[in-house]
Amino acid sequence: MATQLKNLSDFSNTTVPSAAGFRFGIVVAEWNAEITNALYQGAYQSLLKHGALETDIFTYAVAGSFELTSGADLILKNTKLDAVICLGCVIQGETRHFDFICNAVANGVTNVAVKYSKPVIFGVLTTDNQQQAIDRAGGKHGNKGDEAAITAIKMADMARLLND
Repeated sequence: MATQLKNLSDFSNTTVPSAAGFRFGIVVAEWNAEITNALYQGAYQSLLKHGALETDIFTYAVAGSFELTSGADLILKNTKLDAVICLGCVIQGETRHFDFICNAVANGVTNVAVKYSKPVIFGVLTTDNQQQAIDRAGGKHGNKGDEAAITAIKMADMARLLND
């Protein structure tokens, strides 16, 4: 496994633009709250670390990962944001429900991004078990929330450069 021995949230090999002046939305699923709260903290702190102001970060809760898509859509329809970060966690169970939710959310996030021509970031863990989720929400493999925030900053910066 490629992730077995490394922290995936290491950005020492890349330049992260300043988040100053950008407005971010963070949509967080309440389902699997222990994990999604850790993802949120990673994303929020990363945005601040890279220059975003607290007053430029807007947080919205939705019931579960499936609702991230409609949450992001509503936010972009009703606000002026530069990027939206979708944070959730879907853990494999005994049924195919996992497959349907993961596919729907991934496609939905992409569709919202295309619809609004805005970065909508997929920060959703899709793991086989709880431990894998913990490892990716601030554990030994870093924090996917942090990674989602960096991606949002980079994409907002790219959009600004292309629109200037």
